[in-house]
Amino acid sequence: MNTKPFTSGLGENAVLITRVADRQWHALDDDLVVGRAHAQHRPDGRLFVSIDAWHDVAFDRLAEAMLAELPSPLYTLVDEADVELTAGWRRAGFTIRRREWEYVVPTDPRVTGLDDVLPPPGVTIVPAGQVDESLLRAVDRAIRDEVEATVGWQSMPAEVVPRPEGDTIVDPSKYAVAAAPDRYLGLIRVVRVKRPRIGLVAVRAGEQRRGVARALLAHALGTLHHSGATAAWAEVQESNQAASALFEGIGARPMSSNLELVR
Repeated sequence: MNTKPFTSGLGENAVLITRVADRQWHALDDDLVVGRAHAQHRPDGRLFVSIDAWHDVAFDRLAEAMLAELPSPLYTLVDEADVELTAGWRRAGFTIRRREWEYVVPTDPRVTGLDDVLPPPGVTIVPAGQVDESLLRAVDRAIRDEVEATVGWQSMPAEVVPRPEGDTIVDPSKYAVAAAPDRYLGLIRVVRVKRPRIGLVAVRAGEQRRGVARALLAHALGTLHHSGATAAWAEVQESNQAASALFEGIGARPMSSNLELVR
C-alpha cells in the first residue's frame, strides 16, 4: 500500500503520520496507531473530513497532514457537546458554519395532535411504495431548484446516503407524497435503519402554508406509530424557523445539536 510519512515531534514523543490509502491517514506513536483520519465527498459534492485521535498531538498532526494535501473548502460535522473535538477543529482553522438541532419526534397522534389532520382540498397522500417515480423525481427536482435559488440546498441537513451522481432519489420506496390530480406537491422521506429518521419534508413554494407538510407528517408518523415505533428523529437547521415551528408544534423536542464547521 502506498504510504507517505509526515513526521512531527522530537525524540520519544515523535508522531508519525502515514497516508494508508486515498484520503486516509493514520497517526503512529512508537508503531501504535493513536489516531485515524479520512476525507469523503458527500452526495452534494462537498468534501467532509473526520479525525478520531487519542490525544491532541495526534489530532493536530493528522489535521496538519490532511490540510496539506486536500483542497479547500473542507467541512466537518461534530456533536456540539464534544467540546474537545470542536476545539481541535478550531485549532486547525475551522469555523462554525451552521448548527443543526436533532429532534426526537413522537409518533402517537394523541401526543402530536395530528389524529384529525387531513390534507387540503384536492390533495391526497400517496403512501410509500405506491408513488409514481417519474412524478416523484419531478417534484424533488422542482423543490431542490426552488431551494437552490433562495437559501441554497447546502442550507439543508447534510445528506449522507451514497447515491449515483446526479440522482437525488436514492430509493423511491422511502417516499410518501402529497398529490394533486396532475402533479405532486410535496414529499416526505422516512428511512428506517437503527431508528426511524425523517430525512426530508419539503413542499413546492407555491403550495406552502396550506397544511401540506403537516398532512405529510401526520401520515408518516401515523404509519410509524401503527408499526410499533414510538418516536422518530429529524434534523433541522437552527435558522429554519418554519421547520422548527412545524416540529415543535407536534411535540418534538430538541435532544442534541451538531455543528457544521468549514475551513
